[in-house]
Amino acid sequence: MSDILTRLDQELNARKGLDPDSSYVASLYAKGLEKILKKVGEEAIETVMAAKDGDKEHLIYEVTDLWFHTLILLAHQDLTSEDVLKELERRFGVSGHTEKAQRQTDQ
Repeated sequence: MSDILTRLDQELNARKGLDPDSSYVASLYAKGLEKILKKVGEEAIETVMAAKDGDKEHLIYEVTDLWFHTLILLAHQDLTSEDVLKELERRFGVSGHTEKAQRQTDQ
């Protein structure tokens, strides 16, 4: 199932350094972190609004946009979907309360 994520990671990394006019992703990289963060924020808001409206097809569309832009953010920071999947696996089976308490004691 995560093969698509691996393929996206590879494609997003391949777009780094390309001419910004050649692709949407390359144009986001060229505009920098602030623009990428703005897009992630916009997509998060649109996802919330779609969920609130109860339109499941629209929600899937917006979550897809959110995930895609989040993957761009990860690639911009030299991270991959695999880094997130590893963290999800680490947390699997751990109570959310326990995990949150652990983060607070680590700070």
